Amino acid sequence: MTLLEMSAAYAESEAALRFRITALRAQARQQDPEAARALRARVAALDPLLREMRALAELTAHYYDRSYHKHESYTL
Repeated sequence: MTLLEMSAAYAESEAALRFRITALRAQARQQDPEAARALRARVAALDPLLREMRALAELTAHYYDRSYHKHESYTL
């Protein structure tokens, strides 16, 4: 698997996570307070994964670009 293929896979995962988070937020607005709190906790657990997928998709897409400034958490 090449880095460009990995980038596409990360982008697909990011889109799936974004879709699920949107669905959970919509569902939370229609639930009673206790159920809404549980759904918001699930969204809070998925948010870091969404940010990571977005960052990794960008990093793998531009890894070999000399002018690309990598995210500092992925550099030594």
